[in-house]
Amino acid sequence: MVISWYPGHMRKASRELKSIVKESHAVIELVDARAPESSSNPTLTPLTKGLPRIILLTKGDLADQETTNLWQKFIESKSKAKCLINDNDNPISVRRFLQELESLLSDNADITKQKQIIITGIPNVGKSTLLNAIVGKKVANTGNEPAVTRSQQRIKIAEGWYLIDTPGLLWPKLENQENAKILACLGTIKNTAINIEEIGWFLAEILKRDYPDLLRVRYGIEAIPQTTEVLYDGIAAKTGSLSKKGYADYHKVSQILLNDFRSGRLGKFSLEKPRQIR
Repeated sequence: MVISWYPGHMRKASRELKSIVKESHAVIELVDARAPESSSNPTLTPLTKGLPRIILLTKGDLADQETTNLWQKFIESKSKAKCLINDNDNPISVRRFLQELESLLSDNADITKQKQIIITGIPNVGKSTLLNAIVGKKVANTGNEPAVTRSQQRIKIAEGWYLIDTPGLLWPKLENQENAKILACLGTIKNTAINIEEIGWFLAEILKRDYPDLLRVRYGIEAIPQTTEVLYDGIAAKTGSLSKKGYADYHKVSQILLNDFRSGRLGKFSLEKPRQIR
């Protein structure tokens, strides 16, 4: 199944983002620490026309820490952007946030007293959760489903500092379908727009290859089988995901895998490593 998801509100949000660039001074792009390449919007650079940028790796508490540290170094070595890591368990403070922004804009003598910063990212990347943590109160709706934020809002985070919260944005054509599958694993794309079994199978193959110990611990499987089919059978038996005739219910196993991954119950692991980018 070819994955494609670009609802009408995203097209509108993309136009609105382009319209506020002239009045803004920097952009903060949120990407998922478990898949920084796939979760970075390739249309953002031309949209924001070279504004100074901070790349914030969100959900660092769900990712493989060693891999996340490699990503931070890789991103800063390949771009002019400052790269920070944010954990939901210990979110970045507003003081640290402002320090990084002031450092980013220190060479710009044309900035007025009011500084407007665009904060953007793909759906379900944790943008609203971060905003609420920075401000110290609920200013944005949160949820486990993508496309919770549907319109822009201007949020004051300190005297003279404003964030423009934008809806989660994808791009019109997901040409790299492996990246699209990774986005589907992250919960960026609505489940109704994907084949659950296909995506669950894709995730299982990554786990089997890179993090077999997490499968052993989570599902009590002593020896990880060579084939994904046998692995699915084992998870089905351990989780009771069986049909009335006693066969493995692959759809249910896929749902369990995806839910356990997205919630962090599977443990900390990453779907991409810097060396995998070509």
